[in-house]
Amino acid sequence: MKLKYMYQQMLSHIGIIIVAFLVLSLVVSQFVENLVYKNKEEELVTYGKNLLADMDKGYYFDQGTLDQYQSILERRKIYFSVFDADGQILYPIENQNYKFQFSDEEWEQITNGKSVVVNVDLKRFDQAVSFVVLPYTNGDYFLGGVLLTAPVSGTNAMIHQFNKYLFYTILITLLVSLLLSWFLSKIHVRRINHLQKATSMIATGNYDVTVPSSNFDEIGELAGDFNQMVRKLRDSMDEIESLENRRRQFIADVSHEMRTPLTTISGVVEGLKNDMIPESEKEKGLELVSKETKRLIRLVNENLDYEKIRSNQVVLTKEKIELAEVLEIIKEQLDFQSAQKNNEIKMELQGNPLVYADYDRLIQILLNITKNSIQFTENGVIYLKGMQENDCTIIEIEDTGIGMDAKEIENIWRRFYKADLSRRTNPFGEFGLGLSIVKQLVLLHQGEIHVTSTKGHGTKFTIKLPLV
Repeated sequence: MKLKYMYQQMLSHIGIIIVAFLVLSLVVSQFVENLVYKNKEEELVTYGKNLLADMDKGYYFDQGTLDQYQSILERRKIYFSVFDADGQILYPIENQNYKFQFSDEEWEQITNGKSVVVNVDLKRFDQAVSFVVLPYTNGDYFLGGVLLTAPVSGTNAMIHQFNKYLFYTILITLLVSLLLSWFLSKIHVRRINHLQKATSMIATGNYDVTVPSSNFDEIGELAGDFNQMVRKLRDSMDEIESLENRRRQFIADVSHEMRTPLTTISGVVEGLKNDMIPESEKEKGLELVSKETKRLIRLVNENLDYEKIRSNQVVLTKEKIELAEVLEIIKEQLDFQSAQKNNEIKMELQGNPLVYADYDRLIQILLNITKNSIQFTENGVIYLKGMQENDCTIIEIEDTGIGMDAKEIENIWRRFYKADLSRRTNPFGEFGLGLSIVKQLVLLHQGEIHVTSTKGHGTKFTIKLPLV
């Protein structure tokens, strides 16, 4: 059976209130009843003590005094009797020679000088009464006592009246609590319904949803966490879509890159196989096959290298290296490619900085960035700079090339991204993997890499590696 959360809330609230009121009403009712009987007892004891005090003054058998007391007490519906040491009633006179029926335990208490109090007695009188017995003694001698009775009907009426008002109070409180519980439950259920509807929308693939949140209570905090989850899901879906687009682009790029050299290799091999290539052209054909084969190998190696770096399968062997030596190697290796585009590579060092890195991977990082600078610079200068600051080494590679806008800077670290699609035939960096590998390697060195660029005014890569 399905029970709505709102009704569950109301049932739990009303159930707790009912149990609390039942316990409270029982305790209060019992307390009031005891209090009323206690007050009646104290009243009877007080009158009894006053009566015994006058008896001590010599009025024990004074008929007039006792009649006067009887007249006063009857107005309060209190009656008394005086009895002797044998329990024989002496007053009122009409009840003389009548012996009151005390239990053995009560009589023993009385004869020992102790008072007896009974809140309700239903058998020994013609009506239900409360009675008090006060012994009268002279020194160690028991002379008799005083019995004071009061009907319990007035006391019961008072208790009944109190219980009636208590019942009305509980009933009104329950009605108010029911309305308040309904109102509060409605508010909570409405907030939960917002979450439920938003969850259903997300289940259908709609991530453009938000729910009202607050820090007032746990539901508000849950709504805030829900909104944060939705934002992350939306970002994840955007990233998945972006990755899927990049995957398609990568497949297209790889297919294109592989199709051209494979077509070339296949054509040359078929030509050699069928003696369609003249003897004078065979060596040239084999050189072309070798070149295209190496190009395919580079494509595979760069992808494998990237995956190894990303999955932390690369072990770095760090050592302190003179930066001047590394930059000199980069300059020597790339001077020829740079000169082909009328570029010049210049080194600028402050002092003799050291860098703490894996030698081979540092060369790989700097080669990739410098090649990238050469690719986008013509008739310009590429600066290789190095300096040491406190506990880190700063390496800058700056060019005077075509530069990039902000969106391109954000995308250059993405795998397979190419700022210039004409790079497909470029002999280095043609697959769009170089800078992705660079960033992963810098992070493996616990370093940082930043790019600043202005369209038409060149680009600067800044690498900061800890000297530890």
